Parts: sequence; structure tokens; C-alpha cells
Amino acid sequence: MHRFENRSEAGKALAHLLAEYAGRKDVIVLALPRGGVPVGYEVATALGVPLDVFLVRKLGVPGYEELAMGAIASGGIRVLNADVVASLRIPSKVIEAVTVAEERELQRRERQYRGDRPTPEVQGRTVILVDDGLATGASMRAAVQALRQMGPQRIVVAVPTAPAEACAELRPLVDEVVCVMTPEPFGGVGLWYRDFSQTSDEEVRRLLAESQTAGGDWGSRGPDERGAGQ
Repeated sequence: MHRFENRSEAGKALAHLLAEYAGRKDVIVLALPRGGVPVGYEVATALGVPLDVFLVRKLGVPGYEELAMGAIASGGIRVLNADVVASLRIPSKVIEAVTVAEERELQRRERQYRGDRPTPEVQGRTVILVDDGLATGASMRAAVQALRQMGPQRIVVAVPTAPAEACAELRPLVDEVVCVMTPEPFGGVGLWYRDFSQTSDEEVRRLLAESQTAGGDWGSRGPDERGAGQ
């Protein structure tokens, strides 16, 4: 099966499958840093819509950090895994302590990537959530849960590659899942890129700045302010 040359090529391929969203004033692309940003940049550029980042930080159980008891995301959103919290009887003070630590890191990254720009307004809009691929899909599920609380009209998860089962698990949670290819066996996201080198913070900032220059500041405004539907 064809491998993507890099994240830029993957983003262009993904954009072809999202052509129906081109030029729509209610659409915004939110990319999961860092690897999702070069993909999201190509998607947003091809569709002529704004690009921004949507950060998610897992809330790991102390001592078992790989086990998520919840997640926080851009916009001051927190979602908790009630089953994990209840079964492990995790005290609220522990949850709060982990939340504070992860919130500090999320805010640091927000400042790095967004600077003084406000969190984009998503209420009533169609949000295309982009990453460079899904492995288990855990980060994307957390992003979807958090984003849902912000009141978008429609959520589309869009990735270049993912295992079929990860896409299947996401479909009931969102309005649409778009994936260029679902190889079997999957093996890992990086296997489907010739160049899967780490995306730097500098590249994230550069791509966001270029997108802002191309699209103005409309990414931070609601659809009504931009005359959506006219």
C-alpha cells in the first residue's frame, strides 16, 4: 500500500476527501499538535478555511500514568472517566492536583503556539479535527469529548491513516470520520510515512502564523460575525 511521503502530502490527500467543506464560512480546522498541524495546514489551505490548534492533555492516574482518569483540553474543558475514578476510588484532591499540573503544561503550550490569540470560537460551527493518524484513538476521543462541551454544530474527525477499528470506535461519537487509508495490519502511524520526523514547536508556530496571514483573524470569530450562510 502507498505510503505518504510526509505530513504535507498526507494533508493534501486528506483535503481531497473533504472537498465538500471548501469555502464554507462556518468551517474551522483544529489540529492536534504537534504532528497534526502540518496535516491540518494543508487541509485548511486547500479548503480555504481557518486553522488553529486544539490541545489535549491526558489526566493520568498517579503511579499508573498510562491509565487515563480524564483529560483537559483547550478552552478550559475537563472531562473525567467516571468508571476509572469510581473503580479506583480516586479522591477529588488527587484529581485536582493532577489537573492543576496538566493545566499548567497545557497553558504553556497554548502560549507557545497561539501567543495572545484567543481560543477560537466553535459554537455553532463545523469543526474538522485533524491529526497525522490514529493509533488507539485515545487522544482523539478525549479531544472529541472536550470539544463537544463547547457546542459545535458538527464534528468531523479527519486523519490520513488509522486502523479500521479505531475509526469504527470514533464513528458513534462524531458526525463523520474521514480517513484516507486503513491498512491491515496497521502496525503504527509512522509506518505509513516515509518521513515521520518529529514536528518541532517552531514549525507549529510558523504554520499557524502563515495560516493566520492567509486567512486574517477570522479563526477567532464566530460564524455570525463572518456572515455565515449569506
